[in-house]
Amino acid sequence: MTVPELFGDPDQWPDDDLIAITGVLSPHLVLAALHEGVFPMPITGDEVPRELRGATAWWSPMRRGILLPGQLKVARSLRKTTKHHTTSVDRAFDEVITRCADPTRPYAWIGDRVMEVYRYLHDRGWAHSVETWNAQGRLVGGLYGVSVGGFFSGESMFHDPEYGRDASKTALMRLVCELGPGLLDVQWSTPHLARLGVIDVDRAEYLALLSDALERPSPQWTSLDDPAWNGGHLLERLRKMTN
Repeated sequence: MTVPELFGDPDQWPDDDLIAITGVLSPHLVLAALHEGVFPMPITGDEVPRELRGATAWWSPMRRGILLPGQLKVARSLRKTTKHHTTSVDRAFDEVITRCADPTRPYAWIGDRVMEVYRYLHDRGWAHSVETWNAQGRLVGGLYGVSVGGFFSGESMFHDPEYGRDASKTALMRLVCELGPGLLDVQWSTPHLARLGVIDVDRAEYLALLSDALERPSPQWTSLDDPAWNGGHLLERLRKMTN
């Protein structure tokens, strides 16, 4: 079954964030759905009918949270915190997705099958992680998602509440450097993300931006052989991007 057969014409989608529910979640389907502006999130929670538990819901929010190139906002307090961190790319994908999947987190949704799918995508160069480390070498924050062309679909992020204040934000800053002029999709905006420059756009505008971003060249992701960036270097790279 192709994605158009599954999701249909966007003009015919319901006026609702939820597009479809399936029993299938595969790497191929995740990539194909991404091209259509749709992402998966398993149905969880005690309030979910038994017959739907473990099924995969496919979403295309009516109001989509995105970060446009050059629109990242870094508060003075975040700059100060960032100076005490280092960041890396793809050095600890398994640990990042495992931390994001912590079942004690509110609204936890990342289960074993989701991790299996995104690890497969990571092994083949589609999914990437960004890590934030403190001065003692502890992983204190990070994020992961899928990159296609000039587009990055952010799936989840985390920070260590004890050791990593603002560490997920620092990871987002590094991601912006990696993407350059690319489009960053955060799915749903939050007040926390809005303070970083994330805005909401309607579905039609998002799909137009997505189509353009997918045609752009892929970013040159930092090699594993390159050293981690200290906070000062990260801030300088961001400064040059915005000047």
